[in-house]
Amino acid sequence: MKKLALAAALFLAASPSLAISRYNPMSMTCQSARAAIHNQGAVIFRWTSPRGLPLYDRYVRNSRYCDANEYAEWKNIPTRDDRSCPVLNCQSIDNLDGMFFIPNHSL
Repeated sequence: MKKLALAAALFLAASPSLAISRYNPMSMTCQSARAAIHNQGAVIFRWTSPRGLPLYDRYVRNSRYCDANEYAEWKNIPTRDDRSCPVLNCQSIDNLDGMFFIPNHSL
């Protein structure tokens, strides 16, 4: 029984559906970056800031790809053709500061 549970755990851990794609938005157009998020549901973008620091975060299609205590909010990232490409990023519900509704943005 232990061998079966171990085999199942290894299979699920190696499953490609659990993988998340990583991209450099500075090598993409704004439209292709937004398309990658829309097609895959969630991606990680990683780029270097003007000061030389590595920056990265997870960007999503809508709030369904966030944790239960998060929602999708607009954030701008740099791309090859646009210094402020609008995409969605998960934010904590605590950031809403007493708003009566949770925004329902979608990419």
